Amino acid sequence: MFLSLCLLQLGRSRARVTHAVVVIFLEFFAWGLLTTPMLTVLHKTFPQHTFLMNGLVQGVKGLLSFLSAPLIGALSDIWGRKSFLLMTVFFTCAPIPFMRISPWWYFALISVSGIFSVTFSVIFAYVADITEEHERSTAYGLVSATFAASLVTSPAIGVYLSSHYDDSLVVLVATVIAVADIAFVFFVVPESLPDKMRLTSWGLPISWEQADPFASLRRVGKDTTVLLICVTVFLSYLPEAGQYSSFFLYLKQVIEFSPAAITGFIAMVGILSIIAQTLFLSVLMRTIGNKNTVLLGLGFQLFQLAWYGFGSEPWMMWAAGTVAAMSSITFPAVSALVSHSASPEQQGVVQGMITGIRGLCNGLGPALYGFIFFLFNVELIDVDVCKKSIIPGPPFLFGACAVVFALVVAIFIPEHQQLNEIKTCSSCKSNSLSAAHAPNAGSLATPTSDAEDIEPLLQDSNL
Repeated sequence: MFLSLCLLQLGRSRARVTHAVVVIFLEFFAWGLLTTPMLTVLHKTFPQHTFLMNGLVQGVKGLLSFLSAPLIGALSDIWGRKSFLLMTVFFTCAPIPFMRISPWWYFALISVSGIFSVTFSVIFAYVADITEEHERSTAYGLVSATFAASLVTSPAIGVYLSSHYDDSLVVLVATVIAVADIAFVFFVVPESLPDKMRLTSWGLPISWEQADPFASLRRVGKDTTVLLICVTVFLSYLPEAGQYSSFFLYLKQVIEFSPAAITGFIAMVGILSIIAQTLFLSVLMRTIGNKNTVLLGLGFQLFQLAWYGFGSEPWMMWAAGTVAAMSSITFPAVSALVSHSASPEQQGVVQGMITGIRGLCNGLGPALYGFIFFLFNVELIDVDVCKKSIIPGPPFLFGACAVVFALVVAIFIPEHQQLNEIKTCSSCKSNSLSAAHAPNAGSLATPTSDAEDIEPLLQDSNL
């Protein structure tokens, strides 16, 4: 009853950051519950070439998300955030009940759901609509912290329910939470885009450049500093994305972590990452500067991936996990470096490029890791061979090599240099359209699509 009253109170109020926080927490809490059951179903469904199939499923999902994100973002600028928020949450959570109904349909739906698995993009646009520019970084940080908190707590609850009952109950609870999230968006979350803005936008056509996922990537070469930053992000986030897609499966099947150990590992790394990003990051950036903080984070990532690659005992994974927590400072430091280098009107453009690079890595990384596992014959049907091999985790060693190149490139990034102005025809067009509608929009005008991209790099370094 108390929860219902709180939800009704939220529903009567105007759009708030609280609405975005609740949506993100419920969605990722539901998926976090399924961490251990998902690994079991994956191994049973694909007993051979498990890593390869997992990489393909996650890779297809990531690539579809990368391709669809700009179009969904552009449409939400016209038709409003709530309808697309409802759509993304629904299709992202739709595969959950199929884990028990039909595993094959479950993995097929996960792949296809990538078209709509862009909840964070819509959420950040939602937050941008309702906050002032000076409030936006704090609001984005709150959303990112909520995401991390949901993934720290939910796997432990899922393991507890699975061990005391069974996986069916875990799937049922996750499904109920997903339905509650959808109902919350439908009944409680108000529209953040003002009606006047939507009405004046409906007659505007959507250009191909607005929906082109590669548009931001094509701007990369227009400035040397931007190019160096984007190459650094690509080389460092590619192994990060691949690692997250397969690491928990690797711990369970190859290193033989128990479900409780996996849960403890996630919680430990998550908590240490939050401490690193809140306490150590600010101290490091004040003392050694943004660029040196990026280099330090890349150094921790290199050490972590090399340790994962050669480690064959559980204690090695636990030790490397503490290093992984410190490596999570890299992307906030990159975001700060960009913020100091770019002029205010260029912030959205450059951050959009980096977000595009990371979106591309979310598709390429899992597929690459799965292929490398397959190439080196690391199969789950013969665990003993994996343990006796010189390199138990070849993809992690490949990731370490990529980070070495990222370190070399990052060394040449100038720390105190203003970026050249980067403009495209689409930005000119959006400016002219904004000017044309300014008399009608007045004080209700929301930021342009470029301005909505002004966000800290989302800390989905994924524990």
